[in-house]
Amino acid sequence: MQSLRKTLLLVTLLASAPVSALEYAAVDAAKSNLSFVYKQMGVPVDGSFKKFAVQLRFDPAKPQTGNASIELDLASIDAGSPDANDEVASKLWFNTKTFPKATFTSSEIKALGGNRYEIRGKMNIKGKTLDASAPFTFSNGVADGAFVLKRGDYAIGEGMWADYGTVANEIQIKFRFTAVPGK
Repeated sequence: MQSLRKTLLLVTLLASAPVSALEYAAVDAAKSNLSFVYKQMGVPVDGSFKKFAVQLRFDPAKPQTGNASIELDLASIDAGSPDANDEVASKLWFNTKTFPKATFTSSEIKALGGNRYEIRGKMNIKGKTLDASAPFTFSNGVADGAFVLKRGDYAIGEGMWADYGTVANEIQIKFRFTAVPGK
């Protein structure tokens, strides 16, 4: 009987102990993606980036202590065809010879309720750094989010491509990052 009481007491104590959330410390690039949708002459066109690196420290129970940074290889773009890929790498678009990378560095992650969060920070594209934010959900180690980037803010598509009637100014960026727990 005494042994049963001790066992029940131990189970009760363990069940009531605070549970610490799992901290995530990396992203599995092979199970992650970074894509975009833009409109060309009013028609949606899908694309993606094949090479990117994400540095991450995130605990869903303490999002305010987390941080993230992303480095994107702009030449890894898949805009739908080899001709489109060559064009967007050109000086009028991403100018990948001068600006091979785009970066994002977080300054804040905050909880929005449930498994929803918002990340804020600085995005640098073509040498121009601006504030950026994105809402995302985080569940079972997967961060899913999207935000709108205005290409004109970063001089993406200059000269004859500056007309938003041909290629829309608003580009929807979508991400799905599969996080890996820290040790």
